[in-house]
Amino acid sequence: MTFIDWSIVILLNGAVIVYALLRGRETKTSGDWFLAGKTLPFWVVGLSLYATLVDSADLIADTGGAYSLGTRLFVPNLVGVIGGWFILAHFVAVPMYRRGMYTNAEFLESRFGVGARVISVLVQVLYRTVMIGMISTAIYLMLTVVCDWESRTAWAGVMVVALVATIYTMSGGLKSVAITDALQGIVILIAAITIFFTVSGKVGGWDGLEQKITSHDPELAHQVLHIGSDYKTVIDTNKEYSSNEELERAIQIGGEYDEENGSLTRTTPAWIIILSFIIVGFAYSIVNHTQSMRLLGSKSEWHMKMAIVPAGLLLIVITYLSLGLGVMGRGLYPDPGTLPGGKIDNIFPELLKQFGSRGFTGLVVAGVFAAAFSTYDSIGSTLSSLLTRDIYARLIVKDRDDKHYLAVGRWLTPLIIFGSFIYVPLLLKEGMIFTYLKVVGAFVVPLLAVYVLGTFTRVHRSSAMPALVLGVLYGLVALNAEKLAIKNDVWLLPSSFMDSYVTALVGCLVTALTMFLVSIIRGWTPRENLFIDPDLSDGWLATSQNEITQKLVSDDPVHHNSTMPVILGLLVWGIGLILTFFVFW
Repeated sequence: MTFIDWSIVILLNGAVIVYALLRGRETKTSGDWFLAGKTLPFWVVGLSLYATLVDSADLIADTGGAYSLGTRLFVPNLVGVIGGWFILAHFVAVPMYRRGMYTNAEFLESRFGVGARVISVLVQVLYRTVMIGMISTAIYLMLTVVCDWESRTAWAGVMVVALVATIYTMSGGLKSVAITDALQGIVILIAAITIFFTVSGKVGGWDGLEQKITSHDPELAHQVLHIGSDYKTVIDTNKEYSSNEELERAIQIGGEYDEENGSLTRTTPAWIIILSFIIVGFAYSIVNHTQSMRLLGSKSEWHMKMAIVPAGLLLIVITYLSLGLGVMGRGLYPDPGTLPGGKIDNIFPELLKQFGSRGFTGLVVAGVFAAAFSTYDSIGSTLSSLLTRDIYARLIVKDRDDKHYLAVGRWLTPLIIFGSFIYVPLLLKEGMIFTYLKVVGAFVVPLLAVYVLGTFTRVHRSSAMPALVLGVLYGLVALNAEKLAIKNDVWLLPSSFMDSYVTALVGCLVTALTMFLVSIIRGWTPRENLFIDPDLSDGWLATSQNEITQKLVSDDPVHHNSTMPVILGLLVWGIGLILTFFVFW
């Protein structure tokens, strides 16, 4: 990194941050801080949705994931996230918007009671702080690999980035965060385009990539370049298992053992991975309040529904550029053992280090930093909103004024951002994308089932709590089942259920079946009683919700009854489906 490179990084990100601080001065009330006063047009919301999703972890961790998983990692974005956005904007978020709700956890209390509201907050805090930890890890890898910084200096740099994001988020909340996300999203896109086409030129494009991988291993080329292929995981038994007993139990779980090479190969059918990835994508869009918070800040329902169109189009482009870069990296390093650093998460910084040049490197690093800022601020403001409204104001301190809760929301932001560093050691050890997929499959998917069934069915109000308990309990068991079986000879699940890609499918099924069973026993909720708003008396939660409700646009004469958001939204989702099941299949 030269002086010119750092100048580009500072100039591009500094201008956006200064603008965020200036906009933050307009924030006076909790409604401004948490929901931007419901003033956001669809294009700002859409750009913010996209920029929040595509963070530095996507540019680095997902690139590493695509290096390993190939084009099948396109599925969560192209099918799951875009489809989840459509369902969220057109169905799940509609009753939230019309009732002036600030958070998606409020929706669950209205539908299922306060217990579901609290569990929703706890799950979101757990898995979204994992994402912040991934962002910190991604920046660390960039600074150590590309900039050749020592470990201690690199972590100091990460802390500075987190601190800057914390300051402007505390200042402006969603209003400044959404607008800066939109600007940072443009920087991210330019950076992704720049590095993708540089590396693609070195590989020889998609045809050259296929030739390179095929010359190394024809079977690997089929796995990496075709979504519809089964996925094989190769385990080095000499490194993984410390005794013959452990090896025997690992073989018992499943796979083909090659004694000569000391490897155990396990195969996961393509349909299991695809369904699992679609569920993970849905869970990101629907459960994640980072997404619903932006939609709820829209200036009208039309703008809320229309926002997913630019978000989806940009996501299709960035998925091909960012994840495609990881696939291109496999063409340069077909054998993971030859990858510098020995970890798949290193592929993005290694490619930048190898092919970067003066100015070019600075532009790409600026994009990575912009992606980090956009998600630090987004998750920080989102989780502070959930903790302030759904835990602190709902259960602990109920009768203070608006300034008090605004201050609480602001000061929770640094606790959330810097508290997430606790996950970094695990992320460095296990790999970022695989840790994320495990956490989502175990803890977030049960909540997805509750949101979807709560919206589209008349399941009983009491069905959510036992379903969430059983769903999360299954997730915890599934996370540890293989380790307990191999290390301690304790078999909690059948061997076929120990595949991590099965966890999301079964967890979703367990939760849904429990809700249906409870409803069969206790009866189905009458349609007129599906949503029962809690009695909040005259406290801050009630008054702030009434104030924001008064700002709703009840009749938008320009867009009244317009079907354009539905048509365009389905069209964008259709593009993702065609790319998945035809172009890359």
